[in-house]
Amino acid sequence: MKRLNTLFVHVMAAIFFLGLLGCSSPPQKPGPDQALNRLKLGNDRFVKGESRFPHTDSARIKQAGEENQGDHAFATVITCSDSRVPVELIFDAGIMDTFVIRVAGNVCDTDEIGSIEYGLAHVNTPVLVVLGHTQCGAVTAVTQAALGNGHALERNIPPLVDNIAPAVERTISLNPGADAGHLIPLAIQENVWTGIHDLFMESPATRNLVNAGKVKVIGAIYDVGTGRVEWLDESKVSEILTKVESNPDRAIEPMAGGPEKEAPHAENATATDH
Repeated sequence: MKRLNTLFVHVMAAIFFLGLLGCSSPPQKPGPDQALNRLKLGNDRFVKGESRFPHTDSARIKQAGEENQGDHAFATVITCSDSRVPVELIFDAGIMDTFVIRVAGNVCDTDEIGSIEYGLAHVNTPVLVVLGHTQCGAVTAVTQAALGNGHALERNIPPLVDNIAPAVERTISLNPGADAGHLIPLAIQENVWTGIHDLFMESPATRNLVNAGKVKVIGAIYDVGTGRVEWLDESKVSEILTKVESNPDRAIEPMAGGPEKEAPHAENATATDH
């Protein structure tokens, strides 16, 4: 009996100790490829009408109030403010799964790049998706204006969408004589590449994380009519990063307050930079 009691105490002590370890250790974050695969599988479920709506119950809400999002979020997504692009739904994700930045035209300017840096360096997400979408109103407006069919805009909208201009100009130059219906889908994709280019130019921190293999950056286009995400060529991201790394105008100092080499603002970048 004494031996049984001693064994029982040891077993209970081991269970208690393992329980403490479980409470103190954050969940294992996926690597970049695993995180991307989770997004792809989530979108497949969404398209098929098989969404699981994970991490949306009261237990997850309680958990969010008690734990650090950096221990859970597995993707940063910058996308358009368009109401047809509900990020968590299209990736079948829930609370503390995705760090989302939304802005008209999914542009990467100062505020958006700062938010991305926070998502990658502080929320510790291993993947960044720059997500454009079909029928994008911002890209459409800039394209129409470039073709001479623009209209008056409220005073704060032109500075918002001027980051899109290089993508539209490049698309027009590569497709001379094409009409708006042909140009706009191409410009939407080119705008994703422009956003990635602008991000790499202005964010040494992001470049460092990608070069170290800690973060994967990928472009994608969401089809508002089908729910399907088209994943763009990953090699194009590597090509853009390589060109930026050799560009003397890229930002150099990753941390605020350090010596900085001035980088060009997006409105001064040429359409052929990438």
